[in-house]
Amino acid sequence: MSDHGQGSSHWFDDEAGPVVRPYAMTRGRTTSAAQHRLDLIAVVVAEPHADDAEDDPSLSPEHVDIVALCRETPQTVAELGAGLDLPVGVVRVLVGDLVDAEFVHVNRPVPPAELPDESILRDVINGLRAL
Repeated sequence: MSDHGQGSSHWFDDEAGPVVRPYAMTRGRTTSAAQHRLDLIAVVVAEPHADDAEDDPSLSPEHVDIVALCRETPQTVAELGAGLDLPVGVVRVLVGDLVDAEFVHVNRPVPPAELPDESILRDVINGLRAL
């Protein structure tokens, strides 16, 4: 911990950055109702009416930033965290809020167990090459 000569220096770590900001962004929450669906590769897609997010007083600037990024192109939870320089845990909570408010929806990737067998894909490729 560095000492900046201020009374709040115990809330800042030069290595980790500010400690309070992520806590404040999520209002102290570490989970959301939709969080169980939000793994790192879950894709967040803006709803057609997502432009209204900017005018919603219940949303934070970070919520609006997430919607704006997803409006340009769907983003994974990991991409949102990197693009906004936010911890993934914070992104999960904020995206959960946006799902609840119906500004975004989440598309989960196909579970590996439901993907076609590799041998079937090879047969399809070989069949296409034979054409």
